[in-house]
Amino acid sequence: MLFLIIISCKKEKLGEDLLLKSKEIHERVMTLDTHVDIDVANFTDSINYSQKLENQVNLPNMEQGGLDVAFFIVYTGQGDLTKEGYDKAYENAMSKFKAIHKLTKEIAPQRISLALTSEEAREIYASGKKVAMIGVENAYPIGTDISRVKQFYDLGARYMSLSHNGHSQFCDSNTGEQDSIWLHNGVSDLGKKVIKEMNKWGIMIDVSHPSKKAMKDMIALSKAPIIASHSSARALCNHSRNLDDEQLLWLKENGGVVQTVAFGSYLNIEKAAAREEALKEVEKKVMDSLGVKWMSLKEFMKLPIGKERDTYLENYFIMKDVVKEKSKKIKNLPPDVNVSDFVDHIDYLVEKIGIEHVGISSDFDGGGGIDGWNDASETLNVTIELVKRGYTEEQIEQLWSGNLLRVLDEVQEIANEIQAEGK
Repeated sequence: MLFLIIISCKKEKLGEDLLLKSKEIHERVMTLDTHVDIDVANFTDSINYSQKLENQVNLPNMEQGGLDVAFFIVYTGQGDLTKEGYDKAYENAMSKFKAIHKLTKEIAPQRISLALTSEEAREIYASGKKVAMIGVENAYPIGTDISRVKQFYDLGARYMSLSHNGHSQFCDSNTGEQDSIWLHNGVSDLGKKVIKEMNKWGIMIDVSHPSKKAMKDMIALSKAPIIASHSSARALCNHSRNLDDEQLLWLKENGGVVQTVAFGSYLNIEKAAAREEALKEVEKKVMDSLGVKWMSLKEFMKLPIGKERDTYLENYFIMKDVVKEKSKKIKNLPPDVNVSDFVDHIDYLVEKIGIEHVGISSDFDGGGGIDGWNDASETLNVTIELVKRGYTEEQIEQLWSGNLLRVLDEVQEIANEIQAEGK
């Protein structure tokens, strides 16, 4: 009995030591999440990120969990390739740029500032404030006006994907795998011009949503390294949003970085599907109580950009919080995808392409979130798992921010060279 007590005490001490070490490392490294979606309704004078809202990322959650840098996303769903569609998308994009600027300049400038370079990000972090950066998910709002690339850069965009779920005017999307129907067979002629402009002004090219052929074209066309802002390893989870081994090697040769994403169905599709199926009826009942009809992802994606889509999303996140509480009381519920599953992907990517090409993202407020890292307040749990698996402080710093900011530096340096050459 005494022997068992001693073993138990040693395990408890080991746990305390691990937690303490993890907390110390977490406080010293700058943690950066490359993909956080936003809802402009949370950027008003009365409802905003200075408050602990029901969403996954806000300043109280960032401060509680030690998430230092968030790339807030100017996201636009894919619509019709028409002037009307482009104009509506542009209006949506501008509203999101405006919201992010309002947060950092009017709502909470004493708590968070916008960074345009890695140097600025580190300076803001050192001052004790949180850091906002901007990514554009889907270049669709550019329409056919290439000058908007520079406009988006001037507004703070530091990465951009050329498509989302559906083929854009610039390139094919990964969603083409479902029916093998392609619009451009990679990158379009207009997309080639956008890539050139992105290189010129210093915007990182994001390949998380474009097709495999589009990614290959982008690497061939780009003079600068690329990123996958929120993707994981296809070898571990066969989803078209993930990168297969061939794509990973392309990315390594290019000098880019893949930001492993904490999105359940991109980490373990079978595990996620089993739990989703078990909770589907609960979700439907909760949505019904909110006066909204439950939709599948495919049905949701067919909703037009605008109020109807925004209203559904608002209710969807409320429903998710309610279901999360209800699920705690449901017996024999299939396990949720968790932080361990997430770091399994990091391990695989590090082994496959080297730690200097791997980073971290959540896709919070856009469908991301797993057991253990379900909002920004739980960010420490990722560092704990990395420490548990033997990653050093230097390696953890690389994963959390060092690698991504290295790519940003290289992209901006190449942009300076291109501008100096007058091309």
